[in-house]
Amino acid sequence: MTVVDLRLDHLALAARYAAEPEQWPVAPRYNPVSRWYQRLHVADDHEVWLLTWLPGQGTDLHDHGGSAGAFHVLAGTLTEDAVTTPAGAPPRIVGRELGEGAGRRFGSRHIHRITNRSSRPAVSIHVYGPALTTMTRYRLGADGLETLTVEQAGVQW
Repeated sequence: MTVVDLRLDHLALAARYAAEPEQWPVAPRYNPVSRWYQRLHVADDHEVWLLTWLPGQGTDLHDHGGSAGAFHVLAGTLTEDAVTTPAGAPPRIVGRELGEGAGRRFGSRHIHRITNRSSRPAVSIHVYGPALTTMTRYRLGADGLETLTVEQAGVQW
C-alpha cells in the first residue's frame, strides 16, 4: 500500500478539506459583486482557502508568487484557462472545464485564470504551498505576457 504524505500533496489536501465541510470554521457565502474567499487553515508548509463563484465570476490571469498548489471543485463547474508557452512560439491560453469532484495540481510557475462560465454557483477548495505572499496579475497581449500588478498578501487580499 502506498502512503501519501498529505502535507506535500496539495490536491489530496484540497480533496480532504472538500470532504469535510463540517470541519470548516465558516460556511460558504456568496457575494453578488465578486467571488468570495476565506482562508480555512494555515500551516508552516501550506494554506487552504474556500472560494465561491457565482455565474460569471472569475479571476484575472495570475500566478501564485512562487507557490505550487492545487484546487478541487466541490460543487458546480469551473473553467481554468492556463498560459502555455510552446517551444519557439508565443504564449497562448489553453482552457479546461472542471466539474464537481475534479481537481488540478499546478507548479510554482503556473499562470492561469479561473471562471465560473456555468449557470449555477460553484464552490472550490484551493491549497498553496508555501502560503501565498504575492500574486502577479497579467495580460496576454500582442507582445506576449505583460505584468499588470503585483499584489501583496495582507494588503490587497
